[in-house]
Amino acid sequence: MNKIRQPAVAGMFYPADPGRLQGMVNEFLDTAVPPPTPLSPKAIIAPHAGYIYSGPIAGSAFKPWQGQMEHVTRIVLIGPAHTMAITGLAGVSAGAFRTPLGDVLVDEEGMEALRPWPQVHIHDGAHSREHCLEVMLPFLQIIAPQVKIVPLVVGQSHGREVAEVIQTLWGGPETRIVISSDLSHYYDYHTAKKLDAATAQAIETLHPDELTGESACGRIPIQGLLHQAQTHHLTAHTVDLRNSGDTAGSHDRVVGYGAFLFA
Repeated sequence: MNKIRQPAVAGMFYPADPGRLQGMVNEFLDTAVPPPTPLSPKAIIAPHAGYIYSGPIAGSAFKPWQGQMEHVTRIVLIGPAHTMAITGLAGVSAGAFRTPLGDVLVDEEGMEALRPWPQVHIHDGAHSREHCLEVMLPFLQIIAPQVKIVPLVVGQSHGREVAEVIQTLWGGPETRIVISSDLSHYYDYHTAKKLDAATAQAIETLHPDELTGESACGRIPIQGLLHQAQTHHLTAHTVDLRNSGDTAGSHDRVVGYGAFLFA
């Protein structure tokens, strides 16, 4: 086993106690907003803030996978770099990511498959304090404990570059994709609602060029997924669209969250 990427935000973004963490994630899944029709998504977009803020919306994104993941072995996990300025997409040399619920193995074959792409490089520093992928892991550990992950954080890049990476790892029924992203940041409640509704419309209509810097912190990873959704004729569904003013914060400066399914 290679080195293990240790938790960076346990006890801050989510509980460090395993029992409390498992109970919280199960509650988010149990109370999730159901999709309009039964779906088995190839890909989802889920938010990555502290659980008291975005956990209910993340639960709505992961819920359709609950009970349907027994044949899934790989999750391609992509989110935006928050803690370090990087170019392209950063993978890791670690063999596993640790959370209070245990270790999630890195899919080394998947990482190796990305070696030919010049936009992908190994940069452990970009992952060491990054929260956007880490907060996804407890959901995966509960609904699909057998999966391995291909963890990638995206810095200065383009949606087409992310799309190339997603296509390389697209695979078949054994592979699913998670894009980690929040939506608008620090607008008042009503402004955020309008911005996030426009972002949801761009996602549902698979229009990556309509997303701007104020749409989502993970705009570039989302654009990459939208390009591939077009290629593979997927349909996007918004199942939950709220913000921190709806969950655990004030209405003065909110962060938007959305749960989107691609099937």
